[in-house]
Amino acid sequence: MPDYKEIRVNTVPAYTFTIGPGLLRDCGQRLREVLSPCRMAVVTDSAVAPLYLDTVRQSLEAAGFAVCSYVFPAGEGSKHLGTLSEILEFLASERLTRTDCVAALGGGVVGDMAGFAAACYLRGIRYVQLPTTLLAAVDSSVGGKTAIDLSAGKNLAGAFLQPAAVICDTDCLETLSPEVFADGAAEAVKTAVLADPGLFNSLEDGFIRILDPAALIAGCVAYKAGVVERDEKEQGERKLLNLGHTVGHAIEKCSGYTIPHGHAVAAGLAIMARASERLGWMSPEGIRQHDAERICSTLRLSGLPISTDYSPEALAEAALADKKRAGDSITIVVPREIGRCELKTIPVTELLPVIRAGWEA
Repeated sequence: MPDYKEIRVNTVPAYTFTIGPGLLRDCGQRLREVLSPCRMAVVTDSAVAPLYLDTVRQSLEAAGFAVCSYVFPAGEGSKHLGTLSEILEFLASERLTRTDCVAALGGGVVGDMAGFAAACYLRGIRYVQLPTTLLAAVDSSVGGKTAIDLSAGKNLAGAFLQPAAVICDTDCLETLSPEVFADGAAEAVKTAVLADPGLFNSLEDGFIRILDPAALIAGCVAYKAGVVERDEKEQGERKLLNLGHTVGHAIEKCSGYTIPHGHAVAAGLAIMARASERLGWMSPEGIRQHDAERICSTLRLSGLPISTDYSPEALAEAALADKKRAGDSITIVVPREIGRCELKTIPVTELLPVIRAGWEA
């Protein structure tokens, strides 16, 4: 019997995150445990649909759900108002009601698009997450954040909507390219730097591809779930989860969203680690252990970049449109040592010097 892991996320409403092999084949029966049979709109993208849509449809229909599906072009380039509008029109054309549900089948972009559409349609209907990438599994499928990109920056329009359930089939990881797998590794490294020195030691040793995927995902999800439970709407502690993201989102924007999210966040994390050391923010223990160098080395070992060709000036300009800015200040996440990070609010005029301190060509 496969060993499934379950993590309870105690938000309002609460839900269960289930992890294990082969789960897409019986996702219908598992969703029946939390949802009465209803119309289920499966939203996915052109990369995921050929792999898993038929399996999910058959499972849902066998469990009594009436299934319709919408497929949009894969990639961050689809994460905009146009795609959102098309999904909403689809939900309306299928006459979904407030007792029906949306299922997000795919990676982070699919989860964001489907979740935001569910939050908007009829002022909010239920949705579930069926993550198929490591990035979505360890990060974006839990916590209830949904968003789209605007021309001014990433994730600038969105809503909080907690899913009714998350079902993560670890078999899906076997179909990921090295680049897509590395995208998720970036978020795992981020989690380890934030709160789990033991996990970091394993990643540092190059075990990311041979670690028990269910255990890796469960560890990351359990940490994030705890943070989200204490600060669901990101008023304080949850901002720590943005480690590497201020600069990372700027890199994405500068690239026209051609650089994948995880790769951009990795470079952003490396820049912040070097800046923390060079600006004297890193703890004596972090300096003694050469934590900035260890973070960069682990990112490289995971197939991720630790620098960017975009200038500090370009990055600072892009970052100042980020949603983490508040008036004339912006909150950044500073690594003090592996396993401990802090929020630091600085004037926007100081962001460029910080990026310069950590930037390397």
